[in-house]
Amino acid sequence: MNNARRSKRRKAEENLPVVDTMTGQCIGRIGDLSTEGLMLITEQRLHDDALYQLSFHLPDTRGLPALIEIGVHEQWTAPASVPGQFWSGFRIIDMASRDLDLIADWLDREDRS
Repeated sequence: MNNARRSKRRKAEENLPVVDTMTGQCIGRIGDLSTEGLMLITEQRLHDDALYQLSFHLPDTRGLPALIEIGVHEQWTAPASVPGQFWSGFRIIDMASRDLDLIADWLDREDRS
């Protein structure tokens, strides 16, 4: 796995469930997030090289949940350190500029903590 990352990435300290908007099912939670991609922690292996439409809430500057909707491409999946869980890495391929701004702000808030 290549750890050369181009953008700032932040580990999710809070529980951030992620929904597959095509099925309406929660497929996991965010492990970490950047403006270019994310890692999910899931309880089932996701499809290799698949495209997904995902949604999740990030706390905004007031601490209120802001809905983020993104299109992603699965890049890799590996067994997690906890039996029965998987880590899946995704590249973001589509997102509204508002959602990009919300993610960038969430990333910047880690520096101010």
